[in-house]
Amino acid sequence: MQIYIMRHGEAANIAGEDSLRPLTIHGKIEAEKMGLWLVSCKPRLLNILVSPYLRAQQSCVTVIDVLSKASLLNGISPETVDFITPSGNARQVHDYIDGLVHNNNDDIAANNSTEEQAILLVSHMPFVSYLVGELTGSLNMPIFSTGAIAIIDYDIKQMQGKLLDIVSPARVKL
Repeated sequence: MQIYIMRHGEAANIAGEDSLRPLTIHGKIEAEKMGLWLVSCKPRLLNILVSPYLRAQQSCVTVIDVLSKASLLNGISPETVDFITPSGNARQVHDYIDGLVHNNNDDIAANNSTEEQAILLVSHMPFVSYLVGELTGSLNMPIFSTGAIAIIDYDIKQMQGKLLDIVSPARVKL
């Protein structure tokens, strides 16, 4: 199983409530590029988890629009979860992901296609760094550029993964 962990696109630097900061035009372009990159991966998405913060919601909507045009949503909708904000608890989310995997075990076992089954999570720094460390059992917690996606090859039996790569919008060639 693949777990894709995405940091939202570039957000406006405005005063006021952090959770209400919108994407900039550049941030929307970053999210669209990463959606196109995800299309090239052809994941079979079982779940999409997104932070309730505006910039993460906007990034997720942009990615979903691209995935939808490529018919890669498999009838799923994003789930807004309030515990994947910048100050979220990575251990709690690891347990939550393991619960999702357990609940989807029949779908995972029955999949005979070449499409990689996956979970997409759209959130924030520093949480995304902590989550990569938690899911991989590593003290190495990478820094994400805006819009970047970490790819974790997750062993559902060991409930542990391996970081394969972090792809930034700057690396995506269209």
